[in-house]
Amino acid sequence: MFIDLSKASSMNATPSNEFETKVLDFIKEWFSEAKTVRVQSSGSTGIPKVFDMEKSKMLNSAEMTCDFLGLKQGNLALICLPIEYISGKMMVVRSISRQLKLEIAATSLNPLENIGKEIDFCAMTPLQVENSLDKLHLIKKLIIGGASVSETLKQKISQTLQSSNSPTQIFETYGMSETLSHIALKQIYPNPEDWFTVFDGVDISLDERGCLTIFAPKLNSEILQTNDLVEIKDKKQFRFLGRIDNVINSGGAKIFPEELEKLVKKEIPNEVVFLGIKDEKLGQKLILAVEGQESQSINQKLSTINYKKNFHKPKEIIFVKQIPRTPNGKVNRLELKKLINS
Repeated sequence: MFIDLSKASSMNATPSNEFETKVLDFIKEWFSEAKTVRVQSSGSTGIPKVFDMEKSKMLNSAEMTCDFLGLKQGNLALICLPIEYISGKMMVVRSISRQLKLEIAATSLNPLENIGKEIDFCAMTPLQVENSLDKLHLIKKLIIGGASVSETLKQKISQTLQSSNSPTQIFETYGMSETLSHIALKQIYPNPEDWFTVFDGVDISLDERGCLTIFAPKLNSEILQTNDLVEIKDKKQFRFLGRIDNVINSGGAKIFPEELEKLVKKEIPNEVVFLGIKDEKLGQKLILAVEGQESQSINQKLSTINYKKNFHKPKEIIFVKQIPRTPNGKVNRLELKKLINS
């Protein structure tokens, strides 16, 4: 379905499936007299929550993203993310705010399957990008969120787009439901960056744990304290190290699983997750979960990985058919730990 959000008649479009119905229902909700809309969190780090979000602050967030990416009235956007979550809702709000044209695709793992025209702007999860590599050249500006982008996927993106000589720009996002989607972007292609750049109007700092503190009054009146360990370069840039609640304490040594996962994903294409499993001697035993079938080739590559420290090498490697994920594609570490413990 295609709708032009610069025209009021867009709300009268006739949906042909459940997702189109949900998107149109949200557009009607947006133009209602209510000052807030309800947004569900992903639940990737705990119990899912429902928030009442102010429309005015969502508009502020939309303007920040559109300004950063240089989106203009009449550009064509594609929505392929669940409308229940902030990621999907904000794609609609950006389109309304900047008067974009909006293509409504299926929220499938291959959202570009039936797309044959150029798209100015789109947001996807890493899994969706993985399954859309052959058509990424159709998108001029793409943001990837919901989970970190693996080194393997970055390599695939670069190889695919370089061979197509595409002008596509791709960014990784940093944010959460409370910041109304993202507050910072980091370019992946064509000019890979190590540091996230925060939007204007967003102040960042560290707490005593080394975790990121965010003050973005245009988006949230409260100072937001995250559990994300980061390194701050200056007032506008930071580098993500890992979540403090994912830190593994094994034999008194603190291990940041995200850093180890990044290292391993440079060597194998599989999804991998490092976990700390309860152990009488070590407190937590370092486990590496690998998605997919065990093979001699993968085991060989895993055996040659050069870990910086001896205690970074997993005590056990477990192959699982499928790593649990939340509805919007994030790895669900809590469910994975339950699966391994059982």
